[in-house]
Parts: sequence; structure tokens; C-alpha cells
Amino acid sequence: MSATQIVLMPAPRPRWRRRLRRYGPAWAGSALVLLWLLVALLASWISPYPPDAQDIVHRLAEPSATHWLGTDVLGRDVLSRLLHGARLSLLAGFTVVLLGAAIGIAVGVVAAWSRGLVDEALMRFTDLVLCFPPIILALAIAAALGIGATNTILAMLVVWWPKFARLARALALVQRSQEYVEAATVLGLRPIRILGRHILPNTFGPLAVLLTLDLGNAILTFAGLSFLGLGVVPPTPEWGSMVAEGRELVEQWWVATFPGLAILTVVVGFNFLGDGLRDWLDPKTRSR
Repeated sequence: MSATQIVLMPAPRPRWRRRLRRYGPAWAGSALVLLWLLVALLASWISPYPPDAQDIVHRLAEPSATHWLGTDVLGRDVLSRLLHGARLSLLAGFTVVLLGAAIGIAVGVVAAWSRGLVDEALMRFTDLVLCFPPIILALAIAAALGIGATNTILAMLVVWWPKFARLARALALVQRSQEYVEAATVLGLRPIRILGRHILPNTFGPLAVLLTLDLGNAILTFAGLSFLGLGVVPPTPEWGSMVAEGRELVEQWWVATFPGLAILTVVVGFNFLGDGLRDWLDPKTRSR
């Protein structure tokens, strides 16, 4: 190669393209989640019919200009029930995950700070709950408590907090060994202040990612329990029970298909949002 020969280097990819490729799914997931949140808030205003209004004459009607997503076995408008069902499904998911995270984080942080006998007792109890498959244990508890959205949420809470307790304990143990925590202890700060001002803020990232990813899982689990008949009490509109109502209606595919698509989109939205949040909070990935 001569001294005058020019070596052409590939042009650097624009920054916006890199960000779009990296965070595009996260933005799409955020849009899906935001859309369903707006639907849940505005369901009473945007629903074309009352969710429980029956029209036996037009039962199992195909999607048309009158009923955009068709009607079910009782002639109820599928679109209206789908929109109102978003309220209960999203509310159940947020309630289970937020309360489960609060309980689990409290248990994990207390165990990491106390150590000794308290740590052993709390973690062995956590392991005991983790020994059972979550859906099976929730199914058993929901069956014992009885049918109802409140009982189903309570049953899910029993099995939902251990994963947060495990992660919070591991993160708190790492932060407790840091020099700034030792310095705060030497200065005589109370444990509750050290936990609230120093340890918990530095464990926010991984816990926030787990919380976001778990929202879709909680909605899917609640829908699964409702599908098995342990969720809501009829005729309350809920996505899992709507799928159950149409599981044997092969020719009337719209009864189960559209609620199933609603569950799919909200779960995918939270998964994309959680993955994007994880990449954004990771300094190695964010610096690329």
C-alpha cells in the first residue's frame, strides 16, 4: 500500500439510530402500557355499551359496525367488556406487585441488616414459600379462600414477595459492606436512617427492573386464575374469565381471541419496558 493511498473507514452510525435500535422496543412497550392505562381510566367514557348489557337476540354476533369485536354468549359487547376488563386486570397486577415488593424488600433488608438468627429465620421462611410452584400455591390458596378478586389478589401476595426478599437481601448485603455505610455506622446514625438514606436508594435499579418485569407476569397469573374460575365473580368483566367463556367456541373465535390479545399486548409491553429500563440503568450498556 502506497503512502498516498487513502484507507476509507466506515462512517460512524448516527447516535439516534443507535438509541433507536437499543431503546426502540422499550419505547414501544411504554406506548403499549400507557395506552392500556388510558383505556382503563377512560373505559366508562369510550365504551360503546355498558359491559353487562345483554342482548340475547344478537348473541354471538360477528364483529360488525354495530359491535366492533362482536358479542358473547349472552349478547354482551366484547369491546365494552374488554375495555372495562382492563381496569381490574391492571389494578390486580399493580396491587400484587407493589404490595409484594414492599413486603419482600422489607423482609430482605431487615434480614441483611440483622444477620444472625433473624436472618436465618426470615430466609428459611422465604425458602419455604419458594419451594412451592407459585401458580400451584396461589391456586390452592385462592381455592381455599373462595372465588373473588380480593381473595385472588391475597393468594397471589402470599407467593409474590419471596423473589423481592431474596434480591433485596443480596443487594443490601453488598451495600452494607461498603465504606460509606461503615462510616455512617461509626458516626452513630440510627439503622433506620442508614437503611432509608443510604442502602435502599442504591438498590433501586435492580429492584425497579424486577418490579417492571413482574407486572406483566402478575397480570398473566391473575388472568390464569380467573380462567380457572378462581378470579372474579361473574358477570364482572375480566380478561381471563372472558377467554374462559370462549374457549369452546371455535367458530365464534372473537369471544376468546380479543381478550387473549389484550393480555398478550400488556404483558409484552411490560417486558419491553423492563428490558429497556435494565439497559438504561446499566452504566456499561448506556455508555455505548
